[in-house]
Amino acid sequence: MSFIWPPALLALALIPPGLLLYWFVGRRRRRRLATFGGEGTRAEGGLAGRIGGRIPALLVLVGLTVMTVALARPQAVVGLPREEGTVILAFDVSDSMAATDLAPTRIAAAKVAAKDFVSHEPVTVAIGVVAFSDSGVSVQTPTNDQASVIAAIDRLAPQKGTSLAQGIGASLKAISVAAAGPWAGDYYTQQTAAPTATPTPVPSGVHAPAVVILLTDGENNESPDPLVAARSAADQGVRIYTVGIGSAAGSTLNLNGFQVHTQLDEAMLRQISQITGGTYYNATDAAQLDSIYGNIDVQVVLQPQLTELTPIFAGFAALLLAAGAVSSLLWLGRMP
Repeated sequence: MSFIWPPALLALALIPPGLLLYWFVGRRRRRRLATFGGEGTRAEGGLAGRIGGRIPALLVLVGLTVMTVALARPQAVVGLPREEGTVILAFDVSDSMAATDLAPTRIAAAKVAAKDFVSHEPVTVAIGVVAFSDSGVSVQTPTNDQASVIAAIDRLAPQKGTSLAQGIGASLKAISVAAAGPWAGDYYTQQTAAPTATPTPVPSGVHAPAVVILLTDGENNESPDPLVAARSAADQGVRIYTVGIGSAAGSTLNLNGFQVHTQLDEAMLRQISQITGGTYYNATDAAQLDSIYGNIDVQVVLQPQLTELTPIFAGFAALLLAAGAVSSLLWLGRMP
């Protein structure tokens, strides 16, 4: 334990003289009573009375000591409970997300849903952003800075084809980097990397609680197989909540002079969620999207934090002083 204002502890030196003064005044009082033939109060008579008569003074003495320590503003490292978790918002930024069957466009609707989600999450939950089309890339590492997350979402724009597996893979990588710490692999070097052995399979559930919210129209047209990627996520304890952006009827796009019809593939998204233990939601149903907020796994951890303990000491001191005053009135009929 340390103190923010340690000079206040010098006041403890006044307690011994105060104790002697209290003893001297009490002694003079007892002599006066003896001189005038007084017997004192009933509580002061006998051994039990004399011992009991010291209890109020003892309570006041300890209370003053604790109050003096409180004036020095004590502090200590305390493990405070805190809800933590990691959420990856994986955005489909393929050309098909420019379709207008969800006003104004699919990707615009996905942005609105994602930013609404961010605003509902506690700041203790780290949120990252991944963008994927025919490849996947992390555009915002998991962070508690919600303004940075929203800025990353606003920068997204439609790109090329769609590979759901690439989006899932990039999301799992972002979760692994976040779990390893802020400096894991985040450096530049000119040294040639040494060959590494075949990686050991990740234990089941190693990244729980971490979830991926996959916002996509589900129309996969690139390899690898998204269901294989979903099983990898499930093995790592990562749930995937899929959000279908678009309509079952679909929309026709003009891409490079070609008319391309695109529609929501709900069956694929339901499979991905089912494999990982997540849930499928449709972006056109606001009530369903709202239910995402209560389904995100978080863990309660003890976060070591330097905490000022002054209120605890001051409260305990006040309780001791009040107990001393009340017991003195009840036992001796006077204040100590």
